[in-house]
Amino acid sequence: MNPVDYLRISLLDRCNFRCQYCMPEGAELDYVLNPELLSRQEMIILLEEVFIPLGFRKFRLTGGEPLLRPDVVEIVGAIAALPQTQDLAMTTNGFLLSHLAKPLYDAGLRRINISLDSLDPQVFDKIIGNRGLSRWKQTWEGIQEAYRVGFDPLKLNVVVVPGLNDREVLDLAALTRDRHWHVRFIEFMPIGNPELFQERAWIPSEELRAAIRDRWGLVESTVRGNGPADVFQIPGAKGTLGFISQMSECFCDRCNRMRLSADGWLRPCLLNESGQIDLKTALRNGTSTAQLREQVRELLAIKPETNFKQRDPGTAGSTYRRTMSQIGG
Repeated sequence: MNPVDYLRISLLDRCNFRCQYCMPEGAELDYVLNPELLSRQEMIILLEEVFIPLGFRKFRLTGGEPLLRPDVVEIVGAIAALPQTQDLAMTTNGFLLSHLAKPLYDAGLRRINISLDSLDPQVFDKIIGNRGLSRWKQTWEGIQEAYRVGFDPLKLNVVVVPGLNDREVLDLAALTRDRHWHVRFIEFMPIGNPELFQERAWIPSEELRAAIRDRWGLVESTVRGNGPADVFQIPGAKGTLGFISQMSECFCDRCNRMRLSADGWLRPCLLNESGQIDLKTALRNGTSTAQLREQVRELLAIKPETNFKQRDPGTAGSTYRRTMSQIGG
């Protein structure tokens, strides 16, 4: 079992996209009200006095869409300034990056993952549930700006959904040939929209690798990230290809992370409700950080027992119905 040293911190549960694989069409979600969100000060207290003393050194800011949070640049600066921070990254849909990439970089962010599920503007807008003006162009401009200001390598996340974007796998993989970009193909999981999952299911990563191998060849890469991706490379390419294969090649035994939701719940596993702790309420009620640290230590001790295939579904199937934005992707 890898040491657990990586915390994913959700800044808020709202998103300006409604991606098909995350939110069922027409679903109305109950969002966390602003007073119930962890404040920037509370985040730093928890990092300095609870998580860092337990060995956490790597942090990723997520959502929802983290760039919607008004103080996102200040949060980045505060975490980057912690002397124990070894790695700070962010996952975003990129729509607001054309204006925020440089302030984020100047604040200390160096690694960024951007969702890009299609290179076709019409397919892209269909996937993100857009019914108004196309959002592909501004998203692509955000990616270009992030690369221009210095995010290198830059990672692009692609959730592969049969019948939606699976025909673009080779085009997306080709982005790595002359750019120092990392494209990561993610197997579609039953989170947020189980109906779509049942209808379209998922494509095993090995099938994607086979298609790429037939076109250009494929070799294992020496580049490794902080997450569960198996990393390969097209021979001679500047960038790499990662494959996150939770459905076909369960990697729970390699998991090194925990998730802190926007409203302060700490969860040991993406799809497991066991043992979660409400850190925000405890902190606001006066529980000492020493006590909270011991509770988290106990949760760390049982984390190896959690498993994707033996998960606790929670109440009324809540794990499947909760969207990634609500979990804290």
